[in-house]
Amino acid sequence: MATEAFVELLESGSEHMFMYKNPLECFNEIISAYKECEKVAQQERTKRREITAWEKTKIAEIQAKRDLVMGYLDRSFDERAENFRCLFEVVDRAITTGDNQQLALTLNSITELAQSSPFKDLASLSSVKAALEDPNHVWEF
Repeated sequence: MATEAFVELLESGSEHMFMYKNPLECFNEIISAYKECEKVAQQERTKRREITAWEKTKIAEIQAKRDLVMGYLDRSFDERAENFRCLFEVVDRAITTGDNQQLALTLNSITELAQSSPFKDLASLSSVKAALEDPNHVWEF
């Protein structure tokens, strides 16, 4: 290749400097080496742009997934907080009215709600998302 010949010429020193009988031939080798260098540099710039575009796409995907999960968790915890608030209002009324049966039922509901985890639904959420993304998924109703 022209680049290899040019590098070899530079590395070999002045004793090989006159291996070209024609100065135009030497000049053409230099031009050829420069063109090849520019071609490789352009290819590498293109690769860097492709990597940057890929990186931006992946970051956007990660942020979208993060937003989805955070939104789900926000709504889930908001819903849980509201459920607890309502249940404790029922407990207060049951205590005020002396309704022990209502108090026992409501305390049982509070215990069940406290034992359940909003994270358990994430597994089903991710499986639904995976099924939606799979074009070969067979939906059974």
